Amino acid sequence: MASATVPLLEDDTIPFGEEDEMRDPSVAAKKYTHPYVTFFHLFFRGAAVVMYMFCGWFVDSFITSFVFVVLFLSADFWTVKNITGRLLVGLRWWNYVDEEGKSHWVFESKKGRVNNNEARIFWLGLILFPVCWGLFFLVALLGMKFKWLLLVLIALALNGANLFGYIKCNFGAKADLNSAATDFVKTQIFKNAVDIMTKPSAQPPTARPANVV
Repeated sequence: MASATVPLLEDDTIPFGEEDEMRDPSVAAKKYTHPYVTFFHLFFRGAAVVMYMFCGWFVDSFITSFVFVVLFLSADFWTVKNITGRLLVGLRWWNYVDEEGKSHWVFESKKGRVNNNEARIFWLGLILFPVCWGLFFLVALLGMKFKWLLLVLIALALNGANLFGYIKCNFGAKADLNSAATDFVKTQIFKNAVDIMTKPSAQPPTARPANVV
């Protein structure tokens, strides 16, 4: 969770974590408590993939296709980062600059119940679409389609940013995955080195003198 010194976002009309208190209790019993939010969580990123795959059927200009795909990707990035993560799974990540000009990344996770159906759709969409763009990357790279490769890299960057941000939120706002992995590797190396140094070396067998007849 973010500390008390973290400033509030300027567009926070409803404080983070208090959405459930503003919700009608009768809505919480439904299968999907945020049906429109769930739809748009998949719509923009799905539209970007469809446009990338079939844009040649409708337009001949690469620039036109590029612009439309980037627009869908940008809309998806903003929607997932600012709306769907907050409402569907109670997670939010953002950045602010303090008075000294230092940039801070904040990863928030609210405690409370979430709709399991919406959470499942959220994580599936968050993970599967970067995998699709990864496959497009391989196809464009092997086919030497470098102009499309740039577009795929933009998609991977935007999708990957949200994926990384929400993984950080889900595993704890204070948990640094990179430092945790580094500390684990250092611990294992140190442990192996100590074992090698403290393990008694095998003594060579002592030759017995031959029996004298």
